[in-house]
Amino acid sequence: MNVKELLLKGQNFIALLNQFRIDVNDLIIKDEETIFNNQSHQNNEVVKETVWIEGKSNEGLINLFGTLHYNLLNKLAVFEMQGYEKVTA
Repeated sequence: MNVKELLLKGQNFIALLNQFRIDVNDLIIKDEETIFNNQSHQNNEVVKETVWIEGKSNEGLINLFGTLHYNLLNKLAVFEMQGYEKVTA
């Protein structure tokens, strides 16, 4: 299961996407592979990582910046947004 699937289980993340009118199918978590392959995270139950999430809306690109809190053992993930950027098409 990837981070996107874990985040989409949460109602707050879905509400955030709806607020920015981001389509779930056009959602990309940048460097997701790097987050999971980081050797220093393998012994930690809960990990915090700074992430950049890119989404597309009818207004253009929306970049969400924040902290990803995830627990792979319990299959939980939460995104704590710290800022965003709109790039008009």
